[in-house]
Amino acid sequence: MQRPFTLCTISAWDIILSMIKLGVVVIREMRPTMGKVMLALFNILGPLNGKYFLDLFAGSGQIAFAAARRNAALVFCVESDRRRYEAIVKAAPLGVKCFCMDVRRAIPKFAKNGEKFDIIFADPPYGLGWGEEFPRVMAAGSAILAEDGVVVFEHSADEEAKDFGSSDWFMEDRFYGDTVLTFYRRRRA
Repeated sequence: MQRPFTLCTISAWDIILSMIKLGVVVIREMRPTMGKVMLALFNILGPLNGKYFLDLFAGSGQIAFAAARRNAALVFCVESDRRRYEAIVKAAPLGVKCFCMDVRRAIPKFAKNGEKFDIIFADPPYGLGWGEEFPRVMAAGSAILAEDGVVVFEHSADEEAKDFGSSDWFMEDRFYGDTVLTFYRRRRA
């Protein structure tokens, strides 16, 4: 039986079932992005055709895999935990390149290599101070963001995301229950 057409094409069950089919190991300490948040994220981002996508703190890889399914031209994901990284590599579709390293090392490495991304998504562990640290690390490595690119930082509503420390950046929060997506974009001159 075919599902009726709806605007909402991804459910939490679709995500869970695809993770099981792909053999993605959900490690107990991991907190994958909820279905409603992931749906909102990709609805806000719009079509990814031809865009370069970077998933930081990749966890299960579900965001990177979703970007690849939406025809992003290039998808990189960074995960520092060796077991999670190996699970992502095992399940990754073609076009997803994975790196096992700390985000604080990955961003300068990509900048040194001249990599540029249209979309940078970061979903660090909650409650570990990333609300302050990630914007600082990303501001220092902002050369990896394409001119009209966007940085999306997922965090707990209990943890405030700081700005990039410069008036050159626009910041907007979107709330989804206890989860917040903070969008950073360069201001246009």
